[in-house]
Amino acid sequence: MTKQWQPLTDPQWDAISPFFDLKRKRKHELRQIINVILWLLRTGCQWRNLPPQWPNWQAVYYYFDRWKQDGTFERINAALNQSDRKRVGKEAQPSVLCIDAQSVKLNPMICEHRGMDVNKRVNGRKREFVVDTDGRLWVVDVHAANEAEGPASISLIGTILWRVGERLEKVYGDQAYNGAFAQALTEWSIDFEKASRPESTQGFVPVAKRWVVERSIAWTNFFRRIVKDYEYTLSSSVSWLYLANIQIMLQRL
Repeated sequence: MTKQWQPLTDPQWDAISPFFDLKRKRKHELRQIINVILWLLRTGCQWRNLPPQWPNWQAVYYYFDRWKQDGTFERINAALNQSDRKRVGKEAQPSVLCIDAQSVKLNPMICEHRGMDVNKRVNGRKREFVVDTDGRLWVVDVHAANEAEGPASISLIGTILWRVGERLEKVYGDQAYNGAFAQALTEWSIDFEKASRPESTQGFVPVAKRWVVERSIAWTNFFRRIVKDYEYTLSSSVSWLYLANIQIMLQRL
């Protein structure tokens, strides 16, 4: 993974341009708008502090908000995941997924959807990551950090089935999901397997099958915009996480 932002190359733009309406004549090129959004993701800059060489921040935010609401980012993310799986000789849809959560601090000036994760001592929000066995992000959700992972992730099952389809056979997760979430999966004939480290071990130990989702969570550290949650709305938080995975998939082209 490259640590420095770079503008989209022609092959990268060709991979995502079909998801945009390019027939209309616009004041700003959509390729430039995407470049600015990915620059914001990498650098963590505030909307109002965009450099003067970029389009006005209201114009960039208009497109970000529009694509966030109509699901464009989700569709691009799913399509790039499928393309990358085919590139390495796999089926487009995964049959095994891994789920885990990350608690992150929330901007002090934001009160919406805030909670305290007493186990990790984090006052903020919790992110639910659903990835395949290579770490590609397929589904993500964000909620207050005081909500338990298992019950909160039940609402993700419908989205998981919609994105992945009928190939899904098994989901790996830790003890937090070995309850209401696991029971809900059985109603769809999907197995849940708890993957956790042996109780006798100390310190960090990579857990078979589940370490990939922990690696995907670690990848968020490359994008300053999502190291901490700065968003007033949960939908914006989710969109930035999808954009991070989109950036990773584009770098593999």
